[in-house]
Amino acid sequence: MSEIAPIPLSQLTTLRVGAAPERMIDAHTRDELVAALRDVWSDDGEWMVLGGGSNLLMGDEPFPGTVVRILTRGFEVVGGAREGRVRLRVEAGQNWDELVAWTVANGLAGIEAMSGIPGTSGAAPIQNVGAYGQEIVQTLVEVDLIDASTGEVSTVPAADLALGPRTSVLKRHYGSVPEREAVILSLTLELEQVGTGERPIRDARLRSALGVAEDAAVSLAWVRDHVLAIRASKGMVLDDPDADTHSAGSFFQNPILPESVARTLPDECPRWPVEPDLDPVVVIPLESYDGALPRVVSTRADVKVPAAWLIEHSGIEKGFRLPRSRAGVSTKHALALTNRGGATGGEVAELARFIRSRVAAEFGIVLQPEPVLVGVEL
Repeated sequence: MSEIAPIPLSQLTTLRVGAAPERMIDAHTRDELVAALRDVWSDDGEWMVLGGGSNLLMGDEPFPGTVVRILTRGFEVVGGAREGRVRLRVEAGQNWDELVAWTVANGLAGIEAMSGIPGTSGAAPIQNVGAYGQEIVQTLVEVDLIDASTGEVSTVPAADLALGPRTSVLKRHYGSVPEREAVILSLTLELEQVGTGERPIRDARLRSALGVAEDAAVSLAWVRDHVLAIRASKGMVLDDPDADTHSAGSFFQNPILPESVARTLPDECPRWPVEPDLDPVVVIPLESYDGALPRVVSTRADVKVPAAWLIEHSGIEKGFRLPRSRAGVSTKHALALTNRGGATGGEVAELARFIRSRVAAEFGIVLQPEPVLVGVEL
């Protein structure tokens, strides 16, 4: 590891805000990363890790602690995969989209719909990243991580991470601490060997997003190219000259509501049921079984609604800005808050607060931020 002169975080985050921290350490290997974290934790001071900086809103005051930059790279094929599949162990600092590009070129399916997502691979399990019907939970086998409380390194199965809609036990939700304070060192994915030829798309959500018929056959490369084009049209692929891409991606989570609440929204508001457990297991002790099965109680599934629809229908259009602010809603997608040039973290936060208040006033729903907020509050 190497301690370096602190770099302003506005140069290291996609929202382009944030001052230089008090201290900064670069970790280029797993051993350096483990050593750096143990060193920082031994001082009991404030700390944070930084990967691609694509899901982070920093405040304008210097971070009063140590920033550890995760610069580990690379991935390798490892054993243990099921027949017809390949397992890859990926270092936490590996650029995510470069990994996706490699898997597509080598005919490995499972993450191609997540093309163009910025940032590093180690961040993917923290919020169970996903797009167009694919999520990390579908391919993640395990992670190697180091716990902040003990400094110990362990391998944790994906099933123990409580991966859900944009969440896990490792995620620092706004206003709360993670259930498990730890840093991912690497992750292991298991991908399907399908080759580079054309094949049908099984997932209906991906077919719908790409406009592909159920019986159509396309290649992984075709899927990647079209996903990249869709994301670019929404300003969600990093492009330095395009201010619409100077963002943290989707700034607010799509709210998941009880069906009774969703029913109060206008009929034209899109909504998707959050899939319930369709095959619950009921265990009846043998000694108490009398031949009758218990009545199955049906419950209504929760409903997910698009935050972008709520924002636009609360009167905030694409391109909206507050007076004299250098932060604005993307001109391409209402869910992205962007730095139009020289904006401060405070200006981005002010815009986010205004949007939250408008949606709450119009629909009674309080949107929750997707990025990690450090030194700034909504």
